[in-house]
Amino acid sequence: MKKTQKYAVNQYMIESLLANVREGEIAIPEIQRPFVWDASQVRDLMDSLYQGFPVGYLIAWRNPDVKLKDGSTAAGRMILIDGQQRVTALTAAMLGQAVINKDYRKVRISIAFHPIEERFEVSNAAIARNTAWIVDIAPMVCGEIKLTKAVRSYLKANPQADEDKVEEALANLTDIAKKQIGLIELSHDLDIETVTEIFIRINSKGAVLSQADFAMSKIAADTRYGGQMLRKCIDYFCHLAVAPDFYDHIKNNDAEFSASSYLQKMAWLRHENDDLYDPNYNDLLRVAFTSQFGRGKLADLVSLLSGRNFETKNYEETIAEASFAKLNEGVLNFINESHFKRFVMIIKSAGFITREMIRTRGALNFAYIVYLRLRAQGIHDGKIESFVRRWFVMSILTNRYTGSSETQFDQDIRRIAAGDFGDILAKVEQADLSPAFWDVGLVQQLETSGTSSPYFWVFIAAQVRANDTGLLSKDITVRELVSHMGDIHHIFPRDLLKKAGLGPSQYNQIANFAYTQQEINIKIGNKPPRDYFAEILQQCRGGALKYGAIDDEATLKANLATNCVPESIMDMDVAQYEEFLKQRRQSMAAKIRAYYERL
Repeated sequence: MKKTQKYAVNQYMIESLLANVREGEIAIPEIQRPFVWDASQVRDLMDSLYQGFPVGYLIAWRNPDVKLKDGSTAAGRMILIDGQQRVTALTAAMLGQAVINKDYRKVRISIAFHPIEERFEVSNAAIARNTAWIVDIAPMVCGEIKLTKAVRSYLKANPQADEDKVEEALANLTDIAKKQIGLIELSHDLDIETVTEIFIRINSKGAVLSQADFAMSKIAADTRYGGQMLRKCIDYFCHLAVAPDFYDHIKNNDAEFSASSYLQKMAWLRHENDDLYDPNYNDLLRVAFTSQFGRGKLADLVSLLSGRNFETKNYEETIAEASFAKLNEGVLNFINESHFKRFVMIIKSAGFITREMIRTRGALNFAYIVYLRLRAQGIHDGKIESFVRRWFVMSILTNRYTGSSETQFDQDIRRIAAGDFGDILAKVEQADLSPAFWDVGLVQQLETSGTSSPYFWVFIAAQVRANDTGLLSKDITVRELVSHMGDIHHIFPRDLLKKAGLGPSQYNQIANFAYTQQEINIKIGNKPPRDYFAEILQQCRGGALKYGAIDDEATLKANLATNCVPESIMDMDVAQYEEFLKQRRQSMAAKIRAYYERL
């Protein structure tokens, strides 16, 4: 079947393009919130236009026509889905409009022009004092000041200047508004899945735009159902989660948002310094949408916000209105102080007490979805805690949300929406956490190197939850060592194994890692286990303390057991390293299984 072209390429005069932006015919959704260009990039854009150089194409898509409540049809506005930074730069330099900078402050970017040298620069105090510069090009370029008046004014301030050269340069400056820029217009009758695919394939500054970006653009471009304020709510919450002192910036610089109920609902973050779960807008959108709509694909959110009726394939205003209301509720549930803090508390109760321990964001996001869904169903708090812990750890152990996580999100939320969560979890455990997984699969997964492995951190979480002490520690717990950046120790010292000819993938096996007090780690140095354990046994038999505070053999053996270190290590040298790894992997897998079953 012949493939039809999905777009048209048109040329617009810049002044016409900006007029369409001013009148709302083209919506700038702030995909790359906020304005991320610096002033020098705005200057360079103006110089390129002045020189007649190409500045790239913009890409826009006209929303589908939407059926209104009275039965009439409204033509959709065009949404700019690539080129927001360039258009914002044009409105700043040529129309004199303020922009929201990286600190969410409104700032004015003034671009100066030197007619004699035909050079652009960002305005500053020195330029303002120099009559050879036109301090701000905006009044000339947008037509507020006529060319003849501008020439006369400049020549009066600079009587030595060449009149013809000045007139020619200023005429070229005003002609910038007449320059053309290409606009790729995606067909209005494309279905949203196709537009989403096109959108995701667009590269902007080397970063592939995501479905969350597209969904945010839909929210930000809405003027009917509170989308613009909702977008700010999502952005501000994510910013506050990382930088609580940003609250004062919002209060002082966004009066409209400060007067809304949204700021009140997230004000608790200004006193919150826990960084276990600092969501970005992708996380917040996915959790809010999936928990509230029972769907996992953000392309569906874009469709629903556009008013799509999945049965008739038409677009209806009532569906768009209901979808915005529903998403708003989902966002408010996400940012709710009680919900958020209780969820974080549940994750910590599973032993995951620092953000470094959580290596898969998808597992964390879906665990929050589970929490919100179960709360909405009125499930008992005790059951919610156990269900959330188990689903979260199961997701990590099975790599459930790596790879095509969105598809898995969609499948899982549909199953959860259709049945009893306890039954669904039991079936997943039966399929994915079988005895073969615990006895063989997990042991094999532990045969890897590097502390980035999620399996290593599940093992550490098991130790934290069990309140285990660090390796060779009498009183210092793994929880304390993790919280205060204790040493991750090579049980068979790295230097020892390197000198024996082993490479990083061998001496950095996760079965060779354990949390240990720094002073113990230093004392061990590069000694083989049989040597440093001989000294430890001496201190357990009345000798001077050298390695930590353990002073009896029963405590030593109990400490080795909780750290899954075989007692046979006391007689081991490099030659027994592989045997040690094999034994410890089996013990670690058994400990993880016992930990999971108690969640």
